[in-house]
Amino acid sequence: MKNIVAGRRVHVAAGSESLISSSGLSLLAQTAAASGLSESLSTELMPWRKPTAVHDPGKSVMDLVLSIAAGGDCLADVSLVRSQPELFGQVASDPTISRLIDALGADPVAAVDAIRATRASARAKVWGHHSPFADHDTVVVDLDASLIGAHSEKELASPNYKRGFGFHPMMAFVDHGSGGTGEPLAAMLRTGRATANSADDQIAVLDQALAQLPERSRSRVLVRGDSGAGVREFVHHIQNLGLQYSVGVYGRQPILDALATMPRQAWKKALDTNGQRREGALVAELTRWLPDTFAGWPPGMRVIARKERPHPGAQLRITDENGWRITMFATNTTGPTLADLEVRHRSRARCEDRIRNLKDTGATNLPLHAFGKNQIWLELAQLASELIAWTQLLAFHDLPARVWEPKRIRLRLLAVAGRIITTARRRILRLPKRWPWTDLILTGHRRLAAIT
Repeated sequence: MKNIVAGRRVHVAAGSESLISSSGLSLLAQTAAASGLSESLSTELMPWRKPTAVHDPGKSVMDLVLSIAAGGDCLADVSLVRSQPELFGQVASDPTISRLIDALGADPVAAVDAIRATRASARAKVWGHHSPFADHDTVVVDLDASLIGAHSEKELASPNYKRGFGFHPMMAFVDHGSGGTGEPLAAMLRTGRATANSADDQIAVLDQALAQLPERSRSRVLVRGDSGAGVREFVHHIQNLGLQYSVGVYGRQPILDALATMPRQAWKKALDTNGQRREGALVAELTRWLPDTFAGWPPGMRVIARKERPHPGAQLRITDENGWRITMFATNTTGPTLADLEVRHRSRARCEDRIRNLKDTGATNLPLHAFGKNQIWLELAQLASELIAWTQLLAFHDLPARVWEPKRIRLRLLAVAGRIITTARRRILRLPKRWPWTDLILTGHRRLAAIT
């Protein structure tokens, strides 16, 4: 039997060729220019620039965001961008960037407000070029909290309800739907012992999220959340804003009483996301059977239940009845069928993907010690995630790359190496013909150049 040679043996040496590793980051840099993000960062962060400073704080933050988008998880990873000045210009040294983060972290409220103002203006410009929603579509904002671990005694890190240690930020994302990805809108960094059902925190995060949306989109928002969002004060706040909601509710005694008195005929067939009947799942509206003890909630609130057979191996809960798992959610939406409302609420599961992708883009671990600095880092991680989503929206809106997750974007588009060629007084980034996604990258550059 012949041995199959996997590849020829090569000798490795360093040279002075003008090779650019991760040259696909130029796509993100071009998106930053097309959205006005680079210019806006320089303007908003001008108060943190010292009179004798050589490096613009906005440019330094943008370089740091690019390194996070490429997979960096600490300040020193900006060296990936610094090593390629032909493409990204002069990048500040590690001590300079560290001092900048120290300065921003010394006044985190003002610094976060400045970065959020930049994000909002860039988002409005991006959506002006290519909106992820049609003019009259509902804009879905998902709220959820998630744990971020800490492996050292960082400021305000504490034990959490899962017996871990770290932080418990509350976050909000805008969902582009099944044909797109999503964007982080707001993230409130909180201590690990913070609860998921804090009405005050959810109200604050929702208000921050709405401020991130273009003004024309704010009146048609649907706020979606799990049972942690089913808190009276929070639901009243949504209602007072004139918005729709679809939030999970706990199986309190009045709801259990309604389930016990509701006739079997009230249960209707559930649907899957393709509009086909979902086997082993039923939905019903409990509103008319709720007792008078179910009080204090906003008028027009509807309570809808779903029951289904738990998947094999699932741990049964106290509210499960005769082998059926029953979950409830509340909404103020009128019109669609119960099955459609249930599918819409169940699509909230996409929020888990948004959280996972944000953690994969700098938020898995907060690398700094001071709480204020970690607030800045979490804001920059959101900006890096948005930059990837905006690139997909502007450059690949009608292509399969529109729904790729950040890890795949990095592997296929950002990680490609290129060579800087100077000819006829022009500098050209030449990509390898054999790279499977070179044509896709070139298409993205052409579309972004047409906007810029």
